Amino acid sequence: MEKEKYFDYAATGIPDAEILEKALAMSLEYSGNPSSVHQEGIKAKNLIDEMRNRCAKVLGVKAENLYFTSGGTESDHIPFLALLNRPNKGSVVISNIEHPAVREIAESLKKTGWKVIVVPCNQMGIVEPETVVSKIQDDTVLVSVMTVNNETGAIQPIYEIANAIENHCKGKRKPKFHTDAVQAIGKIPVDLSFKGIDCASLSAHKFYGPRGIGLLYCDYPLDSFLKGGGQEKGVRSGTENLFGIIAMTLCLEKYASKSALEENQKSEKENVDFFISEILKDKNATLIPEGRSENPENYSPSVVQIAFNNIPGEVMVRTLSSKGFCISTGSACSARKMNRPILKAMGISDEKATNAVRFSFGAYTEKSHMENLIKELTEISSMFNR
Repeated sequence: MEKEKYFDYAATGIPDAEILEKALAMSLEYSGNPSSVHQEGIKAKNLIDEMRNRCAKVLGVKAENLYFTSGGTESDHIPFLALLNRPNKGSVVISNIEHPAVREIAESLKKTGWKVIVVPCNQMGIVEPETVVSKIQDDTVLVSVMTVNNETGAIQPIYEIANAIENHCKGKRKPKFHTDAVQAIGKIPVDLSFKGIDCASLSAHKFYGPRGIGLLYCDYPLDSFLKGGGQEKGVRSGTENLFGIIAMTLCLEKYASKSALEENQKSEKENVDFFISEILKDKNATLIPEGRSENPENYSPSVVQIAFNNIPGEVMVRTLSSKGFCISTGSACSARKMNRPILKAMGISDEKATNAVRFSFGAYTEKSHMENLIKELTEISSMFNR
């Protein structure tokens, strides 16, 4: 892969080879099953506990509230599936810009008799706290709003939403608040210890770790729907992925620590501001949402959505791909479904939604890489708009 032509970090980050090699070497020294009671098993279990403590230190939460999973999707599913163990059905509240991992599991709950209440975002792709609490009912047990949208980069006001839920439910039972933080960790500062944020989902491959490993933060007892050997305190049964756990921990420490984020944020902001200002010199390019430039602090510097006149997104993706560039039309998990529910939820016209493409940046993106991309985009746009 040519790192200088890769602009699809929201789909997956380029793995940190040095960390993955180190993690593999470490994992090969611990060959015992962490559930075994012999010496090798105990050594592996102790290493997992050490990694959990190190993850907790980076995230600023208690280690006892962290569970290793197979990735972001499973971390999203566990709090929802746990509801199936409740004796009485109720309702869940989700936003209309959630990742399919949340959206689809909520639909599955609906088939079992649960109510799913959908909160609309505004035209800027932001879910407003007052809109969230207006949808909460007496039987609502779970609210889920993502931290950063994977298609537009819109940063959701999760702290304000957490406060709004707390205030709205004073004196009565409060629903748990879950946030899908997959597109946020390692990209922007996130305070999972904030009062009112009860659980959150993370995925290692978004911050340069391996695929197939993730984290669930949950500060309340979970009666997992999926049963098995009882690993991860019964929340996520299955033999632990020791290599993945080590690699994710090392990547979390390198890319998601407070010092790392502070060091990278200034240059990332400068790069994305440069990209947007340069690409919008093309009169056939439209920023989505168009008002993003007026409030850049509300958007992650890692994700930008642009629509080009007369160029369907799929055509732009394939044209750039033929030149070695990697971008996408939106969520990689929905790329083959050819629909854009997030943009539709924002009120974006069908034409713009069809023409929209996503550019996402990461640790290896340099300004010179963006300049080369902009040059190609300008030429392609000119070719289709003569």
